[in-house]
Amino acid sequence: MTNRRSDTVWLLTLCCSQIFIMLVFINYSAILPILKSEWGMNNTQAGVIFSVYQLGYIASGVLLSTLSDRLNIRWIFIIAALWSGIANLLFAFFADDYLSGLILRGLTGIGMGGTYMPGLKLVAERFSSQQRGRAVGIYVGSLVLGASLSLVVPGITAGIWGWRGAMITCSVGVFIGVLLSLSVFRDYQPMQRQPSQAGFSGEILHNRPALLVILGYASHMWEMYGMRSWLAPFFAACLTSWGVTTEKATSTAAIIAAALVGLGAFSTALTGSISDRFGRTATISFVMLGSVICSFIFGWLINTNIWITLAVGIIYGWLIVAESPVFSTALTELVTPGYLGAAMGMQSLLGYSMGMISPTVFGWALDRFQGWQPWLGVNGAWGVAFITAGLGALLGPVFMFFLRRDPASARLAEGKR
Repeated sequence: MTNRRSDTVWLLTLCCSQIFIMLVFINYSAILPILKSEWGMNNTQAGVIFSVYQLGYIASGVLLSTLSDRLNIRWIFIIAALWSGIANLLFAFFADDYLSGLILRGLTGIGMGGTYMPGLKLVAERFSSQQRGRAVGIYVGSLVLGASLSLVVPGITAGIWGWRGAMITCSVGVFIGVLLSLSVFRDYQPMQRQPSQAGFSGEILHNRPALLVILGYASHMWEMYGMRSWLAPFFAACLTSWGVTTEKATSTAAIIAAALVGLGAFSTALTGSISDRFGRTATISFVMLGSVICSFIFGWLINTNIWITLAVGIIYGWLIVAESPVFSTALTELVTPGYLGAAMGMQSLLGYSMGMISPTVFGWALDRFQGWQPWLGVNGAWGVAFITAGLGALLGPVFMFFLRRDPASARLAEGKR
């Protein structure tokens, strides 16, 4: 009982640390309507800034996740978090146009790449396979809650102190998260690396079940980042079309988007536990099909009743991230611990590459179909843009179908009934 209580306290402390660190995650999205107006950006340029953040994340995520097999995760995690907080602070003080925003947002992404996957590896090391789905679900849920707050905190504070003050507030949150993480790493001893005779090639490149999980995760990331990156601007567009001022629409939309994204904090914890019982592949497939349906519907609701839009948005927000911890848990069960960091690096490379491209494609669709009204009063650009997010996610259940048929992954399909 003592060990279980200790593990729970440790996990909750790590989660609290990550919630604060995540305040710089999608804070740019919360202030985007203001920056578009102030910097004279079109939707494609706005999407490129989303994407360069992902590029920075990928560059460091792949490298630092792989190095976590050989270096102490403590220093990777703390230094990366400090980097992201400082880079976001520089954005607050020095970003004044498209180019400077592009560079400084990319630097912020570099820092964020060293926290999520190394933290996930910490959880995998601490909890057995029987408890891992739930533990990873809670951990990912904290990241989702942090992502939600990275919309609502700058959304509210921008209305009080302006967008620069909002970004400074987010950086202060990161530094608080770093202080909390010090207790997580107290007495931490990294696991001894256990080499495999199969080596990197056999454990990852020729590990078909693991690659299918990584590809499924990539399709999930395409949809999630397309939706998340543009959710606040979507609601801002809804509100301005109903006569609300840009400033009021921006702050209100950020709160709405944060609430919908925040639902994932509960859905991930629940879905992780469900996958422990009913299997990883079945859980992933069911959730992804539901989120795809929402992607195909949601954008067309921009000119409809706000309560209908919110009702569908609640379902969308619940489903869009729910399967994320299941993918991560499945990967930890298919790769030898000594190569798990490298596998997570590969997962980051493919997953966040899709997350980098998707927001730009979304923005391109908005520009390409701007003004198109397929029927009276409907802004078709948003409908098409959200469909681009859903199309990528359609591949997820396909990859899970092939994974279920692979004998090496039978335990992922069975669960504990």
